[in-house]
Amino acid sequence: MILAGTASPPPAAARSQRAARAVMTAALLLPATLFLAGWFLWPLGQLLVLSLSSPEGPTAAYRALAESEVFRSVFVNTLLLAVVVTVICTLLAYPAAWLLTRVRGFWFSVALYCVLLPFWISILVRTFSWMLLLERNGPVNNLLMAVGATHQPLRLLFNQFSVHVGMVHVLLPYAILPIYASMLKVDRRLLLASDGLGASSRTTFLRVFLPLTMPGVMAGAAFVFLLALGFFITPALLGGPQNLTAAMLIDSFVNERLVWPMAAAASFILLLMVLAVLLLTSRFVAIGSVMVMK
Repeated sequence: MILAGTASPPPAAARSQRAARAVMTAALLLPATLFLAGWFLWPLGQLLVLSLSSPEGPTAAYRALAESEVFRSVFVNTLLLAVVVTVICTLLAYPAAWLLTRVRGFWFSVALYCVLLPFWISILVRTFSWMLLLERNGPVNNLLMAVGATHQPLRLLFNQFSVHVGMVHVLLPYAILPIYASMLKVDRRLLLASDGLGASSRTTFLRVFLPLTMPGVMAGAAFVFLLALGFFITPALLGGPQNLTAAMLIDSFVNERLVWPMAAAASFILLLMVLAVLLLTSRFVAIGSVMVMK
């Protein structure tokens, strides 16, 4: 005997419900889809057309970028800069995220505000602040000479060092937050079980805690790397002529050389680099799920 309360709906009713849910989902997605199509996909298509509009031929801009040793070195420098900044941010972010999981109450609020505060200050303001700190007669050089670390001011500005410092300062929170979110998801009973089975603290960290937090590490590293690829203000203000990046190259094409097809082609090459990183990252970790805290 089948109870009336457990009977499944007729096939026609089930199909009607699924159709209604599909229509509702489409209606909810329609505004965002139209916005993205009008303000992102359409301009992106126009940019692609522009990159193929060189008088020398549709692929002339791409060939010029690929064949020029200077342009190739700029893209390589951009990749290396992004990799170095990503490694530094990840190494600094892991202990900072671990500290956030350990402190409570007032000190947790202080630590969290220290992480979030850079989001509320303009990148331009932070970059100019580093220019004041690292200049020849700035506080950093004065402190180094006061403690006897050096007898003359060091060249801390307009080089690779200042670019790394400025970019790490801006991008570090983007690495801390995903790692912190992944650490919150770790079941502490697993760590206690490892300790109870006789594992040392080092073994527990390397074989239990670190593997469980690796999705957050990879997500944070991906965020930092993608943002570092397109950085413009910090390298432009803190770097020297040898610190030219892809974003600065695109700005030069637009504002100085007025070669719009090459600027569009360089933009698309940079976009393909970003998509390749996203595709590679998505094969190992779902970035969206990492950011969901328990």
